[in-house]
Amino acid sequence: MAKSDSFFLRGKVSTNGVTFEQTEIDLGSYVNLGVSKSTLLRIHNISVQVLGKSSTIQTISDGSAFAMLHQLTTQSQTEIVYADDKSLIASGSLRAYNAQTSEDGSVAGDFTTGFVTQHFDVAPQDFTNGYLVGVDSLFLGCDLSSAVTDMSICYVMECTLENASQANSVALALSQQ
Repeated sequence: MAKSDSFFLRGKVSTNGVTFEQTEIDLGSYVNLGVSKSTLLRIHNISVQVLGKSSTIQTISDGSAFAMLHQLTTQSQTEIVYADDKSLIASGSLRAYNAQTSEDGSVAGDFTTGFVTQHFDVAPQDFTNGYLVGVDSLFLGCDLSSAVTDMSICYVMECTLENASQANSVALALSQQ
């Protein structure tokens, strides 16, 4: 098999604002290693969606901040990892701070924000040839500060399949654990 047409894989993980949470994305139907013709997965693009579990807008109280960190890795994790961890494929964060109040000290609206930032730390969009994967599972994890609870992160990944060759096997061995 040469490169396949692209297809989409999806993953979702929810967190309660107290602990790191992770879900496994099974690649057993796609990645086959050790057979006469090994098949690898290449991730070309990742889109991210962040929502409350009930798809409602969450509010944060005056003077509060929250951060939601998310990651996609080739190995199971117990916390958010740094970019020097070879199992990391993509990661990002969403941060907000509610700084505004009225003169009497009350919140000046349902969701008035001092700032909101969204950052994609490591993204396949920045890679020339996508991200080659040769594992049976991916792990989508997230952690959320306690100012907001019950948030979910969803990844949609555009992927192709390709035969393992000596060149992409060396590239895979150099880039992942």
